[in-house]
Amino acid sequence: MKKLFPLLFLFLYSCKKDEKPNADQKKDTTKEKNIQKDTASNLLPEQHTNSIQFGKKPSDLVPDGYEIQYDAEGDLNQDGLSDMALVIRKKEDTLADRKMIILLRNTDKTYRADKISDTVFPYEYNESGYKMHDQEDISIENGGLSINLYDIGPNGNQFSRFKYLNGDLVLTYVETYNMGAGSHSALYYEPLKGKLIHETINTMEEEMPSKSKTIHLKKERYLFEKMSPDDVVRKAYDAVHE
Repeated sequence: MKKLFPLLFLFLYSCKKDEKPNADQKKDTTKEKNIQKDTASNLLPEQHTNSIQFGKKPSDLVPDGYEIQYDAEGDLNQDGLSDMALVIRKKEDTLADRKMIILLRNTDKTYRADKISDTVFPYEYNESGYKMHDQEDISIENGGLSINLYDIGPNGNQFSRFKYLNGDLVLTYVETYNMGAGSHSALYYEPLKGKLIHETINTMEEEMPSKSKTIHLKKERYLFEKMSPDDVVRKAYDAVHE
């Protein structure tokens, strides 16, 4: 669990807040983009979604019109072979949704497309042309896939972790950190355990006292190809405020 050391970002945050959307605007942006989404289900050729495809290299499994933006290498399914995770985007439309593909390595050194998600990785820009996050990266370590989003502004940091369990790639952990007027907030959520911890720091008082609240929720199994970390976080915050 990460510790909260937010003071380093207060000055930078105050400088940037006028050019970034606030939290409510971010939600509205997401809704609008979902409405304007362009044939997302048809962007990958049918053979990529309905049957296993193989390629000698990761780029062989990237559909026409797309390019690899981020990649990570590591053994995801714990079979001793090095797999790949790719974030791909349309070459000519930076405002379009991005996709994430999980490629598992075969013993003959080829790759097979195992999981594809239209929703697990966020939009890169909002409708005004501003980047949603200052920094993004993905990594594979100890059999887990990490999606890390960093923003010292209103969007905040968000870290998501996934692991293969019985053939499914499932969300095991989400962590967020946001700075608001008068307080900072962090969320630590383990869906498979139903364990949610919410921490706040009151920046209006000199001592900046912190509070921590643990909430026990229904255990959830969120599949990589069917979920959005943003939606999971919103649901978790709804539980905090109930």
